[in-house]
Amino acid sequence: MTRHSGVSGSVSIALCGSGGAGVMTAANMLLDAAADAGYYALFGRSSGPQIRGGEAAALVRLSNAPVTSVDDTTEILLAVDWQNVHRFAAELPLDPKSIIITDPAQGEVPEVLSKSGARIVTLPMKDLAKEIPGGRPNMIALGAICQLIGLPIHTVTEVLGKSLKKKRADAYEASVAAVQKGAEAALAMGATKRLGALTGDKPKRWTITGNEAAGLGAVRGGIRFCAAYPITPATEILEWLSSALPKLGGAFVQAEDELASINMCIGASYGGAPSITATSGPGLSLMMEGLGLATASETPLVVVDVQRGGPSTGIPTKSEQSDLNIALYGLHGDAPHLVVAPNSTGDCLFTTQWAVHLAETLQTPCLVLSDQALGQSRSIIPAPAELAFVGKRLVADSPAEGVAYKRYALTNTGVSPMAIPGTPGCQYTADGLEHTETGLPSSQASDHFAQSDKRLGKLTAHDFGDHWATIEGDGDMAVVTWGSCTGAAREAIARARADGVHAKLISPRLLYPIRPEHMAKALAGVKKVLVVELSHLGQFRRYLRGEYEDFPASQSLHRAGPLPIRPGEIHKRLLAMGK
Repeated sequence: MTRHSGVSGSVSIALCGSGGAGVMTAANMLLDAAADAGYYALFGRSSGPQIRGGEAAALVRLSNAPVTSVDDTTEILLAVDWQNVHRFAAELPLDPKSIIITDPAQGEVPEVLSKSGARIVTLPMKDLAKEIPGGRPNMIALGAICQLIGLPIHTVTEVLGKSLKKKRADAYEASVAAVQKGAEAALAMGATKRLGALTGDKPKRWTITGNEAAGLGAVRGGIRFCAAYPITPATEILEWLSSALPKLGGAFVQAEDELASINMCIGASYGGAPSITATSGPGLSLMMEGLGLATASETPLVVVDVQRGGPSTGIPTKSEQSDLNIALYGLHGDAPHLVVAPNSTGDCLFTTQWAVHLAETLQTPCLVLSDQALGQSRSIIPAPAELAFVGKRLVADSPAEGVAYKRYALTNTGVSPMAIPGTPGCQYTADGLEHTETGLPSSQASDHFAQSDKRLGKLTAHDFGDHWATIEGDGDMAVVTWGSCTGAAREAIARARADGVHAKLISPRLLYPIRPEHMAKALAGVKKVLVVELSHLGQFRRYLRGEYEDFPASQSLHRAGPLPIRPGEIHKRLLAMGK
């Protein structure tokens, strides 16, 4: 078997430090410098549940090709200090080929890390910074890392110039001097893994988080109203929309809680404004009754759930895919609705825009299942293509004189024209009670049967096209996964292919309604299936086996967060299955 160390030309770096040490600032500058040079990146962070400050680890993977997953190991671990690093140790995998850079003034390398066998080198960041008026240890660290991985120092100084030169010339000069001093010190550290060479013209790339991408997808899809209550790790969507919506003639309201949020969105949508809210698991639980009302009244809206560790308050700053069950089945009664899931940072834009289109077209709530790993990670990605679809609901015109307006008319598509309040002759009741075609509350079995069929039929009969899933590769094995696990699965499949084991990737973007014929076609010729997910109970595999009656026997790779599933784990399982 060939030993693989990840995407060719990529380097994984971790910067650790206590609050005020500036590791996040250094990591952001490293990312900006890499972007200017033409590289791609994935930048996540590990922190505790503190509101602000506190110890943290910046986790950066740079590459000469797009990356959508963390790697198996950390090639370079640099600690400005070691305060509470044990909280992140399990998220910083090291091996004997790794290098640990430590400041001797900050004490010994913790045993939990040193026992990895990684090479340990010293860098007196604090003392070197003192040699420069206004110098800071984090800039010494930034210069050392750039030198070690082969990122040109001038790209860093140019980034410093953009952010500091006009505002504080003294801070700019001190930072440049510190970066250069750190680079000089790194010359004596020996060889480390370096970035792969760039080839061809530098393509247009974006630097964006999944939460920012979701906000952009929402407004591109036509969203003009948002009501929400801040919650980790979804708050950045709300911050982005609070600035963007007023510029587009829309409105943003910070509600007093999640119940108010969902009800405000229902009211705004009833009034004709495409609406969205964003939350995480605890907030989604509170929104269930409102989502049922939107389903019963066929009022379109979008809810983005940026999942975190659960249950209850759980681990707010860590990722997990454990809200699947509540998203699919949490509404009481038979309440069919849309559930979609992005599978990369960039896909948060596409999937959220698509969700707006679907919700408006089908007049139903659409849940978007993102997660902390997608939402709060910053990526350098290829510039996404402009998408044509914009949410557009079927709006009712005034009926002819003497003709009753039927808000819930039984049409061939299941979608009936929705009146904007004030349209003459189009008054109707929109509440949670079962109703007739005109909206009159009814307890008759015939009405309940007919309207239940209508609400389900419009979803199952819709043509979702190829957007329903990402399907790549071929072979007699398949990795079926979803959401943020998709990137690791894609990389593992590529490694397995290099070892002569062929598998295809199937990552459903549309989780409900299911697509039995499409899934059967995707699995044609597949003899072995591996289901991959970040869930302690294996919710995704249970969903596949329960909803897809002909889903083949499968193996499962699953666990609870916060530790991500890495490409090497999937690769190892594929090789074992391929024997």
